[in-house]
Amino acid sequence: MKQILKYSFLFSTSIVALGLSSCKKDYLEQLSPTSISPATALAGETDVAAALLGAYAGLRNVDLEGRTVPVIGDLMADNTYVSGKNSGRYTSYANYLFTVADGNVAGFWNSAYNTILRCNQIINASAPASINVNQYKGEAYAIRALCYFTLVRYFAKPYTQDPTSLGVPIVTKFDISLFPARNKVSEVYTLINADLTQSFTLMTTFKNSTQFSKYAARGLQAKVYLTMGDYVNAKTAALDVINNSGFTVVTAANHASYWLGALPRTDKVETLFEVSSDILNNNGFDGLANIYSQSGYGDMLVANDLYASFATGDVRKSLYVPGTRGGAAAIFVTKYPNTNGTDISDTKVVRLSDIYLIAAEASLPANEADALLYANYITSRRNAGPIGSTGAALFEDIITERRKELAFEGDRYLDLNRLKRDVVRSTNFPSTARTILFTDYRRVLPIPQSELDANSNIRSQQNPGW
Repeated sequence: MKQILKYSFLFSTSIVALGLSSCKKDYLEQLSPTSISPATALAGETDVAAALLGAYAGLRNVDLEGRTVPVIGDLMADNTYVSGKNSGRYTSYANYLFTVADGNVAGFWNSAYNTILRCNQIINASAPASINVNQYKGEAYAIRALCYFTLVRYFAKPYTQDPTSLGVPIVTKFDISLFPARNKVSEVYTLINADLTQSFTLMTTFKNSTQFSKYAARGLQAKVYLTMGDYVNAKTAALDVINNSGFTVVTAANHASYWLGALPRTDKVETLFEVSSDILNNNGFDGLANIYSQSGYGDMLVANDLYASFATGDVRKSLYVPGTRGGAAAIFVTKYPNTNGTDISDTKVVRLSDIYLIAAEASLPANEADALLYANYITSRRNAGPIGSTGAALFEDIITERRKELAFEGDRYLDLNRLKRDVVRSTNFPSTARTILFTDYRRVLPIPQSELDANSNIRSQQNPGW
């Protein structure tokens, strides 16, 4: 991690240094970008604002929210499979054959920690407090929480399984000499919740869906509590968003246009937070949309059983289109239709529909009336039949509704993990990887070999089985 911290620090400080050049004759005496401390570089409001752009850019990395994280969240589960005609991307995840030397695993780990470092510099900046500085720092806390939340769910056992097991290293300040060991899962979640609480306190401004705001942070916190199995706090946070945020769920009539739209939303419809791509800032052909689009790589297809779960009138079904690929019948994902030009589909991270389903699940088992109320609020806005079950069947219906609503947004695998369930796949998937037991060591990603090589304190802390 030493090299990760070093290069991320140089990148972030050099962004700010661009604005510090001078025409004075003593310009040769200025500090070089490599020697500018965060306290010096981020001493003013505009400096912090510039650094925040770098933190958001970090989320867009191909191996973070830019593509890998949302893709494997469905591919390692049962929603999407790799076409027989493919570009070779993510096939090891379809087959559960990834290794400690896997490039996507290393890219995921490295890009998350690079983004965390950029957030740390903003959080620890010496810029005097103001409404704007507080807002920027609040956003940085939320981004850092998202990165740690993503890391700990993939590189550690679920909180619901063993909160005392090894999580991921916590790094909250820049230190080039740091070789951090892994913290406990519970310690990582404590930091995540502290960050999100601080974020909610600091932020006062809503700009658009591509920047964190108070209720985007609260929505993320509802998701965190749900992942911890803390239904009381999950419901409290979810209802805070539902009742106080001013956001509304997209309706059936506007569902298609919602997914066609590519510009940041300012109307508070559905999207609490998404990772932005535009004509200047994008991953090019390696963007998320292209791995699904038949005008791009088009490798990832819809599992037959998922497609069959949608009723005929359900507006969500129109996002998946039957066709042929490589001479075989296939169902294409068109949820991300914008692949190039000025219109590029963003990565949805927190949506209001998810928050309603969190409230529904978190109402159980004590309050089935509330569970039905919140779940059917979503079904009624998808032209789907209402849920009318009770008891264990109601719980299963809500989990199924989550699968349908959040398909191809990276949630399914993480839901199966927190619920401690086996991955049971259809015949679309390789015969050798159709059932992946919850106890299978491959349900937790390996710590990258490059990290083990660089950090002696983590070398003995590899996940079991790897």
